[in-house]
Amino acid sequence: MTSRRIRLLTVLMVAALGASGCSTLGRLNPFHGKERPKETASAGERISIVPADQKLEVAEALKGVDFALPAPAVVTDWPLPGGTPEQSIENVDAAPNLEIAWKRSIGRGSGKGYFVTAPPIAAGGRIFTMDGESGVSAHDAQSGAQVWRTDVRVGGKRDREGFGGGLAYANGKLYVSSGFREVVQLDAATGAVGWRTRTDQPIHAAPTVVDGRVMVVAIDNTLLTFDAATGAPGWTYQALSESARILAAASPAVSGDTVVAPFGSGELVALRAQNGSDLWNAAMSRTSQTSALSEIRDIPGRPVVYRGDVFAVSHSGVFAATDLRTGQSRWSLPIVGVTTPWAAGDVVYVVSRDGQLVCASRDSGQVYWIRDLNEGFKAKKRGGFFGLGGHTIQKPLWSSPILANNRVILASATGQLVSVNAKTGAVERRVNLGSPTIIGPIASGAMIYLVSDNGQLIALR
Repeated sequence: MTSRRIRLLTVLMVAALGASGCSTLGRLNPFHGKERPKETASAGERISIVPADQKLEVAEALKGVDFALPAPAVVTDWPLPGGTPEQSIENVDAAPNLEIAWKRSIGRGSGKGYFVTAPPIAAGGRIFTMDGESGVSAHDAQSGAQVWRTDVRVGGKRDREGFGGGLAYANGKLYVSSGFREVVQLDAATGAVGWRTRTDQPIHAAPTVVDGRVMVVAIDNTLLTFDAATGAPGWTYQALSESARILAAASPAVSGDTVVAPFGSGELVALRAQNGSDLWNAAMSRTSQTSALSEIRDIPGRPVVYRGDVFAVSHSGVFAATDLRTGQSRWSLPIVGVTTPWAAGDVVYVVSRDGQLVCASRDSGQVYWIRDLNEGFKAKKRGGFFGLGGHTIQKPLWSSPILANNRVILASATGQLVSVNAKTGAVERRVNLGSPTIIGPIASGAMIYLVSDNGQLIALR
């Protein structure tokens, strides 16, 4: 495993490592030597919604049973990380051949303290990306040619927390959140800065922009809102703080007047979009007696709102469907995840941290099939942390899925892209991308686009 892949994996898992005191981990942890959030919610304030003895297995009653999927449809624009305010798009018609059309550089890739974490977005025939140094660029969707580039980094000095963030598009404007403690509005046509608003904490998640309001979650578990036209701060919501968390964050989902936001505390919170008043709070936590990592309750993937339910997965081992209106849990499964689920038709797909792709009934949570994407992976031991002291190298991480032409498509930290039959779970095709890629794919027109760890925009046709 290359050092670049090690660092990329560390960004997702660094919170689990902070307690070890190892100097190697300290160098890799962007919080090392800096003030951390002091307030930590106690385990006693959370009640597990997954029975301790529940196992993940295929339901006997569903073996060989068919289910309905929506017909594939062309998606022209993908203005938010999840495509829509609800972070939900059903079945796209794109990349039928799943061949690499082109690759273009977006700037600095991951390495030496830089991390590419922002999902690409698409609007108006352009693909917008953000590199590992907060360089934002617009590319022609057909050729990949760079149209403009703007550096939103503040000052010349490196900020060790100044990575991550993301992009959103609305009404001809691009909205950029940054680990450099800023939210910025750019003109989508030229890249010119419209306004900049400082924040107290770094932002490692992409914004969601709906009805003239920009919403984003900062690393101290605060949901911030801003006026899209002026950048003026609006209402805020403070969730429970956590000193142990994954330094990858997720965008809120919005359905009507309801905002659903995920937090590092494992809280999934529904709020009124107009004023931030809380509607309900679900604790996505499950304590394991055998894994200290289960104490990291973060919800790193975006919540998905689909047909009245909210689907989300936590690092603590809970994948659940929650009623959007009442906040009541409809069902839950014991899945440890760091990505975003994908709901479509009768089912919902989710990939676990160790590479299990699961297809579950959207209604009941019963499992249709499970596909081990890391089948055949052989763990290796090296010394120390991921290579220096008798620790086992973890299984490769996989990206959030996309459903395209009845295929579930995902990319991995080994640089492999796979196409899985959405009905049967059979792996139909593998494509070598040439670089680790754990940011989920998006679609626009006839193409699927990915951003790789080495700072490349990859188009598939």
